[in-house]
Amino acid sequence: MSGLSRINTSQAARWWRSIDRVTLICVGILIGFGYILMLAASPAVAVRIGASRDMFIFKQVCFLLLAAGIVIATSLLSLRGVRIAAWVGFVLALGATFLTLVHGIEIKGARRWIALPMMSVQPSEFLKPCFAVVTAWLLTVRKERRYFPGLLVAFGLFGVVLLLLKSQPDIGMLSVITTVFLTQLFIDGLSLFLVGAGAASMVAAFIGAYMVFPHVRSRVERFLHPAVGDHYQIDTALRAFGNGGLLGRGPGEGRVKDLLPDAHADFVFAVAGEEFGMLICLFIIGVFAVMVIRTLLKLLRENDPFIAVATAGLMTGFGLQAFVNMGSTLHLIPTKGMTLPFISYGGSSAMSVALTIGMVLALTRSRLGEGRFGQFGQAPSSNRKVPA
Repeated sequence: MSGLSRINTSQAARWWRSIDRVTLICVGILIGFGYILMLAASPAVAVRIGASRDMFIFKQVCFLLLAAGIVIATSLLSLRGVRIAAWVGFVLALGATFLTLVHGIEIKGARRWIALPMMSVQPSEFLKPCFAVVTAWLLTVRKERRYFPGLLVAFGLFGVVLLLLKSQPDIGMLSVITTVFLTQLFIDGLSLFLVGAGAASMVAAFIGAYMVFPHVRSRVERFLHPAVGDHYQIDTALRAFGNGGLLGRGPGEGRVKDLLPDAHADFVFAVAGEEFGMLICLFIIGVFAVMVIRTLLKLLRENDPFIAVATAGLMTGFGLQAFVNMGSTLHLIPTKGMTLPFISYGGSSAMSVALTIGMVLALTRSRLGEGRFGQFGQAPSSNRKVPA
């Protein structure tokens, strides 16, 4: 690391000294697990659908390399750059999400994907990080500009996102974005009564989804009544954990994983359990916990309200996605098709999660000698405000 020492004044050296290196290392660990588990889980799935054994591996390597590049490139952005990228990304993702309702691919009754050469894209994945940053900017700027209707605009954008996701339908994504929005309102200082009212509305929406959408009702009933309905995937996943035990069967030695239809995607955590055992699964959980808890603890010392609200929203979405995937695989919550960040197969997921972490790294970077909306080397801002 001598080339990045403190006497080195290049932009790369300044970036390395300012970045949260622990979070960056955690990202590298998760990407490494993503590659290893794709080698273990994907060949059987590819053969089952009549494709080349290496198809998913090759694609995921490309996705993970692209994701690593996105993390690095996004982490170099200034605060102003993060805000602009979020607005542009939000508008594009919102338009593409609307396009799925017209020209999207229908899978299991839902229209969430747009077909592109070599892959399909789920635009709503990119709504999560972009919406969190856009909302944070609206909520904090309204306190600096007296007549700026930031809260009203934020609720309006949330209503549009809610309508689009409900129309697809994608109740899981809607739940994550709603939780992110409520968290940001709480961090921003909204009264507990109003936040509680929002949480109550969320519960009412879940009840409504249970009554209106058959696939939601089916998943909930299968979770509450294990003896009813088809539990093949979850039963097979639990068998994989049991087969792995404490230390696992060893790399490539898993057998139950070959019976899992979504072993490379939604149930990749079960493959980790079978081949590497409970200890490695706990280690993976620990990596996610370190990333989320470390970042949120850093916010306790943050004086910029925009950074605090935006980062809290981004890490809430990231942590909740990981929890939903692992919790549903372990049958702790009803099953939901949500990927495990940086580990499950999927281009849209890998790139959107990379954008999330890249933005977090950019927002939490040490900014000595950098203005609030400036680049490296500019004079520090003198008008940073302490959140109310």
